[in-house]
Amino acid sequence: MGIRTMPWSEWIELDSEFVAYQRIRDARLRTGGESVLQVLPSRSFSPLRAGEDNKEGHECVSVAGGAEATRELAYELAEYLSRRYPLSFKVSRVTPSPSTSLKDDIATIEGIPLAWHGLMPIKAIHVVDTGITYDLSTLKAAEDPRMGEEALKIVNGLTQDDFAIMAEGSDGKYYFQAGLVCVPGFWRMKDKIGMPLDEIHISGGVPQSPHIVKEKLQMSMIRFFKRLPVDKPVIRNNYSIQAVSATKNPEDVDPNELSWSFTQNGPEDTFTDGRGHSSAPIPHLSPKTLRLRTERQTLRRLPRTGAIMFGIRTYQMGVEELVREGTGVAARLASAVRSWPRDVAGYKGRRRWEEELLGYLDGEKGRGGSVEGELPYPF
Repeated sequence: MGIRTMPWSEWIELDSEFVAYQRIRDARLRTGGESVLQVLPSRSFSPLRAGEDNKEGHECVSVAGGAEATRELAYELAEYLSRRYPLSFKVSRVTPSPSTSLKDDIATIEGIPLAWHGLMPIKAIHVVDTGITYDLSTLKAAEDPRMGEEALKIVNGLTQDDFAIMAEGSDGKYYFQAGLVCVPGFWRMKDKIGMPLDEIHISGGVPQSPHIVKEKLQMSMIRFFKRLPVDKPVIRNNYSIQAVSATKNPEDVDPNELSWSFTQNGPEDTFTDGRGHSSAPIPHLSPKTLRLRTERQTLRRLPRTGAIMFGIRTYQMGVEELVREGTGVAARLASAVRSWPRDVAGYKGRRRWEEELLGYLDGEKGRGGSVEGELPYPF
């Protein structure tokens, strides 16, 4: 779906599932290691691939580490959330000590305080729903990846979003330098971390228009990211269909496979990058095990480091529950799924569940009637 300008009030969305999401995310942090949380240091490297020579005289590429930007993200979230959701987040601010210099007292990046509107920076933020308080003042060593990891652990406790930090390299490309990815569902951060944006898309098999070759894709992404201003964040949404297991373990913190689509894609450790890759039938396939999975993706430039913050908020809803939302919902979803171009349908693995889904939706459409003025997707 198309990109649009994001109102600031919509940057972070919280809902009644916050605590349940936190249980899932915390479990992932405990067990996932670098598959879930990773911060790369500053690095220099050759842009050449294995087997290529340097006939064109490519210079070495340098890119900043992700730690400083993750620290900035933690402070930005604390400022935003305490204003946007004042009943859910309580903050305390730094109090300067007469015996120390201002520089020692407050958190800055290149001398600019990590605070809004001339206030002192936030020292700690308390999350009312979980009862946990996070101390931001511990985030000191700006270039240390371990500090960046601690910043992302704080970020994890504040939101239901995943985050990818993209830093600009000396070649103008933006590189995936830090990530907190607890609920990817269909992809693994370890397959993407360190890559430039265009290679992330190509390596994952994301469909592109036939006339958009790699070079055009690369240049369009570089231009878009370079031109993204601090004050004009953007947002887009996408959706897919996910199958989950029919059997539920009462002790499982993630019974609907929000974090990883085990039923549809098998074990995470042996996953092959790219959607729709498996030819194996999905077990226990039925309307009861099908979910509409949607992603709300936000892009904003962090004001002090200049890094691009890519946020991903994932929602999931049972197809049967969705259809009960109102007359015409089944027809619209069926029309939308049928409208996918061949490459999109292949990428999303439609052939593996379309007979079950569309058969159910068509039946519900017949029972529910049509909506006045209803036209096929995308109208």
